[in-house]
Amino acid sequence: MKIAVIGGAGVRTVIFINGLLERYKVLHIDQVILYDIDEEKLEIIAKLCKHVVERKHKDLKIERAQDAVEAITGADYIVTTLRVGGDHSRVVDETVALETGVIGQETTGVGGFSMAVRTIPVLMEYCDLIKKHAPNAWIFNFSNPSGLVTQALRSSGHDKIIGICDAPSSTKFRMAQALDVAEKDLYVEFFGLNHLSWIGSVKKHGEEMLETLLVDDTFLQGIQEFSMFDPELLRQIKFLPNEYLYYYYHREKALENILKSGATRGKTIEAVNIQMMEELKRINIDEQPEEALQIFLYYMEVRERSYMSIETGNDKKAEIEKGHLEVPDGIGYAGVMLDCIEGLQSEVGRYLVLSVQNEGCIEGLEAEDVIEVTCKVSQEGIQPVPIGKVPEHCNVLIHAIKLYEKLTVEAIFTKSKEKAIQALTLHPLINSYSLAKTLVDKYDQVYGGLF
Repeated sequence: MKIAVIGGAGVRTVIFINGLLERYKVLHIDQVILYDIDEEKLEIIAKLCKHVVERKHKDLKIERAQDAVEAITGADYIVTTLRVGGDHSRVVDETVALETGVIGQETTGVGGFSMAVRTIPVLMEYCDLIKKHAPNAWIFNFSNPSGLVTQALRSSGHDKIIGICDAPSSTKFRMAQALDVAEKDLYVEFFGLNHLSWIGSVKKHGEEMLETLLVDDTFLQGIQEFSMFDPELLRQIKFLPNEYLYYYYHREKALENILKSGATRGKTIEAVNIQMMEELKRINIDEQPEEALQIFLYYMEVRERSYMSIETGNDKKAEIEKGHLEVPDGIGYAGVMLDCIEGLQSEVGRYLVLSVQNEGCIEGLEAEDVIEVTCKVSQEGIQPVPIGKVPEHCNVLIHAIKLYEKLTVEAIFTKSKEKAIQALTLHPLINSYSLAKTLVDKYDQVYGGLF
């Protein structure tokens, strides 16, 4: 079987390949083909991927495609991981937002809006090619904002597409470690939208323990995702939150910390990636593949340790030892995708958190609304776990963001600036017509006409 990666020059591709090496035989995958419009960067990433395969003495084939059709044709599974406009577009998105007085995070709020407006039309073209050249392929969308992008593609008739986010799986991994239990023996049930979800059930060996965890301050402070929230808030809402809810529950803190830091997450990522690529371009990867890999791993570790540090005011200063770093095992995005492939090939199946159509899962939402929820994945397909009615405090946020997403999709499809303004006016992190109008005008101007 063949996996195609559209956006294969992304830095996470190396980690994806390393995670695949543990399971490619079981999953019957023998080839990964990488495609990206940035050919220079793709050449570097492809060489690192091949070295990762060779150092483990595996026979997985890694190839580069000259064009998208070559990559897609005959693929069984396709990964879409695009950043239209490159790293600097994220800096622009965040800067425009902050100058206007709102949070510009790339998935949550107006930064996500700007990224979606640029990304969705490009992904639509790739998905049309996929429908023509690989009509039976499953598409795993990693492109942010994942839920909104998946909503757009689903709304346009691409039905074999799944939105992937590593936040829920990473949270479950850390919870299992803290509770000293194997992941397979811990059931964690998520519901909501991408980057707007809650944990409504935690079962250890089948026994419900959410109420106990909510009053355990040691547990709450020991999990990165929960430690940033006021524990009294969690006991009030009676759920454990997705970390991105920090932007809603502690909005002014997040904005204050970003402004105080003098830098945004995008600016940090851009600087790390520029330094990484400059060093990698100076080395002969063919002659010094391990040295090149260690350069890559060092900067990926710097990047990882900066995650959410600006927004929460918790800067991680620990020293990173160069030259002796291991390639991450790919439990993030790659792990979720590979778990999904494994589930689809399995009679027994497994539970995963995915962005899929609602189909009656959450009461009050339309059947075609894309939600992020725990699903049973097996040979029978992908079936969301029934959630039913959710508490009103969750329901209000879910419906507000879903309406924002659908209006944004409509604005993109019809190139309507009025719909775009309407969408942002309704977003809880903006909640102002005048701010929405200013933001849409600014993004439209800086990107040379989005609508």
